[in-house]
Amino acid sequence: MFTGFTQDTIDFMWGIRFNNERVWFEAHKEMYLTTFYHPMKELGGEMLEFFQGLRPDSGLICKVTRIYRDARRLHGRGPYKESLWFSIERPSEQWTAQPVFWFELMPEGWTYGMGYYMAKPVTMAKLRARIARDPETMTKLTRDLQGQTEFVLDAENYKRPKCAAPSTLLEPWYQMKSFAICHTDKLTEELFSRAVIDRMKKGYQFLLPYYDYFVTLDGDPDPRESGTMRLVI
Repeated sequence: MFTGFTQDTIDFMWGIRFNNERVWFEAHKEMYLTTFYHPMKELGGEMLEFFQGLRPDSGLICKVTRIYRDARRLHGRGPYKESLWFSIERPSEQWTAQPVFWFELMPEGWTYGMGYYMAKPVTMAKLRARIARDPETMTKLTRDLQGQTEFVLDAENYKRPKCAAPSTLLEPWYQMKSFAICHTDKLTEELFSRAVIDRMKKGYQFLLPYYDYFVTLDGDPDPRESGTMRLVI
């Protein structure tokens, strides 16, 4: 059962930032496992149980990232990550193209939310096509998002504008290349107890209708094959 992170968790993250080498990590590996990896795994497991209670047939799984960086992608950095995260997602070979829930703990703070790491162009085309067919549903979701203070919409936009949206309110969705609905915070006290669980459950429950909306986009027809490519791509 997750009981909270500790000051040792924070000390380890700062330690690996300034001592990102095998000798230091091996000397502090037990600290990493006890205060960082295992609590992260316990927190992810509880969140997965929460989602399974809400969506028992969703097939969601929980993945906790490894602290080891891919040796092929170091780009001058050390071999270890200085943050850890878990994601709750449907099994997929291309998980980066699927909407996922996540939580990440970093030396300076933490973040959680739902969104895409790298949405496919066809996914965003399907989103624009669905909004064009049924603007009311996304209008409600957008207004609900604007009416709360826990999450913000963080988007990567296309360099060139796409086609016009049905309304000014929905225009941002038409310009997105990928996006996430997220909360970012400093190292708040709730991280060091079970209090963060209640906050995350409340937040994830708010995000669930958005996940339900986006995860079903895969089943929509490809606009490029329906004669509407010029309008939505």
